[in-house]
Amino acid sequence: MSAPVSRPGRPESTPPAAGTQPGGPATTGGRWERISATLRAYLGLTKTRIIEQLLVVTVPAMFLAQRGVPSIWLIIATLIGGAMAAASAHALNCVVDADIDQKMKRTARRPLAAGKVPTRNALIFGLVLGALSSVWLGLTANWLAAALSVAAIAFYVLVYTLLLKRRTSQNIVWGGAAGCMPVVIGWAAVTGTVEWPALVMFGVIFFWTPPHFWALAMRYREDYANAGVPMLPVVATPRQVSIRIVIYSWVMAAWSLLLLPATSWIYAAVAVLGGAYFVYRAHRLHSSVKAGREISPMPLFHLSNLYLCVLFAAIAVDAAVGLPVLL
Repeated sequence: MSAPVSRPGRPESTPPAAGTQPGGPATTGGRWERISATLRAYLGLTKTRIIEQLLVVTVPAMFLAQRGVPSIWLIIATLIGGAMAAASAHALNCVVDADIDQKMKRTARRPLAAGKVPTRNALIFGLVLGALSSVWLGLTANWLAAALSVAAIAFYVLVYTLLLKRRTSQNIVWGGAAGCMPVVIGWAAVTGTVEWPALVMFGVIFFWTPPHFWALAMRYREDYANAGVPMLPVVATPRQVSIRIVIYSWVMAAWSLLLLPATSWIYAAVAVLGGAYFVYRAHRLHSSVKAGREISPMPLFHLSNLYLCVLFAAIAVDAAVGLPVLL
């Protein structure tokens, strides 16, 4: 809930509450409540749940780059910088998308859409976070990681949010590349370079994003339609959407196997079994659409989150254990 609107002075007809004086406990409590509400509103701009997911893939990339356990300080520093970069991108996204967020039930409670944060303040907040994340990563990791974080913010805001989101049904396909950057940033933070395993992990998330997001968009199709956002489920039939989900799921599962030359049987087992099960569930969704049954895309959406977490956890475990690579 938003904080109550503060009005100067107190109407003469409304006496102070019994047992309180101006500046006393009740006034102090109200001040802290407003401060707490403001802090929650600014935190809401950052979309913390998405940040958590981005950080989940960063650490395994660092483990694989080290082929072991990297410096704990470097992990913490990279996560702090990555969190600030993601928060910056999300806050700036909220500034640009405030008008359509107001039209969608799923996003109507976001701070800007609900009028809890002034647009100017949110813009400054996002820009300052972006600058701080770059300087922090440059000083604590290296300047390549810092440059990649700036590129990720710019791509998410300028390419996805401003250029693609409202213009094409392929918005999430290409715009989703920004969400792939944490693995590259994590790899660069450890090695100071970008090598082929980082690009493979980038590709896994790139091909994972469409099935993940289109499943969600199928559930909230009317929301996107009302907001005028041409997400694929808005402009295509359910059958066309489910076919593409199946295709991307197959590509994602196959692409994940390209990491086998840098990993052992631990990752291989998880990648094969997890990918096969994901593809199976994608086919089940498509079969339901073909049969004209009631569509339930959210189980696939939730599965996609679990799949990505388990796959990258396997990368981290594989690297930490240090078994011989398969190829």
